[in-house]
Amino acid sequence: MSGQANFVFQVHGGFYAAYSGPNSLKDTSEHATSRVLTLFTGYEFTPNSILYLDVEETGWGGISGALGLAGFTNLDVVRNPQVGTAPYIARLMFQQIIPFSAEKIEIPRGPLTLATQVPVRRLEIRFGKFSMADFFDNNVGGSDSHYQFLNWTAANNGAWDYAADTRGYTIGAILDFEDRNWGLRFAEVLMPKIANGPNLDADVARARAENIEFELRYKLLKNKDTTVRFLNYVNHGNMGSYREAIDNYLADPTQPPDVIATRKQGTVKYGFGINFQQEVSSDVWAFGRWGWADSKYESFCYTEAESVLAQSSFRMELAPTIRPTSQTEAWDFCWATAD
Repeated sequence: MSGQANFVFQVHGGFYAAYSGPNSLKDTSEHATSRVLTLFTGYEFTPNSILYLDVEETGWGGISGALGLAGFTNLDVVRNPQVGTAPYIARLMFQQIIPFSAEKIEIPRGPLTLATQVPVRRLEIRFGKFSMADFFDNNVGGSDSHYQFLNWTAANNGAWDYAADTRGYTIGAILDFEDRNWGLRFAEVLMPKIANGPNLDADVARARAENIEFELRYKLLKNKDTTVRFLNYVNHGNMGSYREAIDNYLADPTQPPDVIATRKQGTVKYGFGINFQQEVSSDVWAFGRWGWADSKYESFCYTEAESVLAQSSFRMELAPTIRPTSQTEAWDFCWATAD
């Protein structure tokens, strides 16, 4: 059992904007504070059978209601103030580790990984409620906004429209096969009923998401860890077409373009990502991401970023003994484009 409290205060001054709408970042000075309180619990029935239950409570908000930026500046806030502040179950999942080798390796214990030793070659099965970002597209410096970068396109691949409800969680199953120098994981999960909606669609015949990630862990530099991950996602859902919405407007300019009016069940959106991390020294790591998404169809779950063109960062551990997830100092360059 463990807990975490995360508070983020942000402010910006006034700036010039050629135009502004109800979903724009406000061009007048504003500030906002968000909070996320999490209770992590887990129980090992056996070293290979583990149950996790996490409860969260969130409140307050982000600047401009988390609107106006494809790479929003605070991953802890959501774009739907109607979800409320009552505590909710963030994760409820079961993990089963199936060994394929007698040799074991030590791994650090964390809120989502209670095992301290695992077989070198193994199959891990997880099913229940979780976040796709818990297990896919992870890296050493940009995966957890609770102690690393806050921007949506730095903490995750901004072009990865990963399946999730308004709060960032979904229901499904993950199969993860791990060997000494590589891993392959696959997930089948539920999509929301509407874009950024709080309710998931249980009809997998019409709405679902498949994610697959191949991970290589061969050292490029002597005695320095290297990891490269290749990600592909395919979303099936009730998504609209940007092109069709524009064509409808051109045919009848009296009506503004409306992507919601073009939604069709079973629409497919897909994308790709590459994620790397390289150990420079025992205290310094370099990491980065590239991502691309099919821009024809509606952004449904995560950011509106069409592509993350470049992101290269350095992570330096300043006080690794203070807590399991060490404090870091980080510098980041990120360039993302959005529709």
